[in-house]
Amino acid sequence: EMLFVHHGKGVLLTEYGKIDFSEWDYLIIPKGTTYQIKFDDYKNNKLFIVESDSPFDIPKHFRNEYGQLTEEAPYYERDFRVPEFTEPIDKIGDFRLRLKVRNRMFEYKLPHHPFDVVGWDGFLHPYAFNIKEYAPKVGKIHLPPPIHLAFVTQHFVICNFVPRLYDFHPDAIPAPYYHSNVDSDEVLYYVHGDFMSRTGVQEGSITLHPMGIPHGPQPGKTEASIGKTETEEYAVMIDTFTPLYVTKNVKETMVKDYSQSWLQKK
Repeated sequence: EMLFVHHGKGVLLTEYGKIDFSEWDYLIIPKGTTYQIKFDDYKNNKLFIVESDSPFDIPKHFRNEYGQLTEEAPYYERDFRVPEFTEPIDKIGDFRLRLKVRNRMFEYKLPHHPFDVVGWDGFLHPYAFNIKEYAPKVGKIHLPPPIHLAFVTQHFVICNFVPRLYDFHPDAIPAPYYHSNVDSDEVLYYVHGDFMSRTGVQEGSITLHPMGIPHGPQPGKTEASIGKTETEEYAVMIDTFTPLYVTKNVKETMVKDYSQSWLQKK
């Protein structure tokens, strides 16, 4: 699982130890990890949760032949926060676990606390990474969105849009060009700031651009971008390799005419 903490702070408790988290942290939790989230305040928190049936991994081209991050990677090893050791919770009682297996939820009871662990060995563990630590790339002309790659799985990738300078060619147009993702669905979760190519979106908005449908800046956004030198936007993007299916909840909340929003009205 990948939890993006949009609002809130607290602690992630696992059998590996604890990780303190705050706003705009990614929490990467490996499959099979028992965890508990404790917020400092339960009145104002928001999570963007992404699940995968394969691990969230660092792209291979960010690493050298020995597995170390290269200087071309958008982050460093020290940017990843690992669990801090906590004393075993040696308690007997009725402890309930929620297990998710093959997209179904089950409840399982233990007679002892699941975090009664004296230690662990290996390299599989949860970790935290804050989106503000991500170092973006800029170019002479507009770079395609995949340049902002952060994590990969077998079925999709995670990209970060963060504050950065715009293209520096004298005649460059900062707004993205119209394009069609012929092999992937594109999901954007808007975190903060004014997203240059879109109007009508706000913090916490989610957009879905299905594969094969051309899309781009809304009318007037391309012209308005000319002369801009930088952006302060934050957003999380997911590009999938297989089609997504919308749920009933999505159908009840989606903006009906969004798919026509980048067309010029006559």
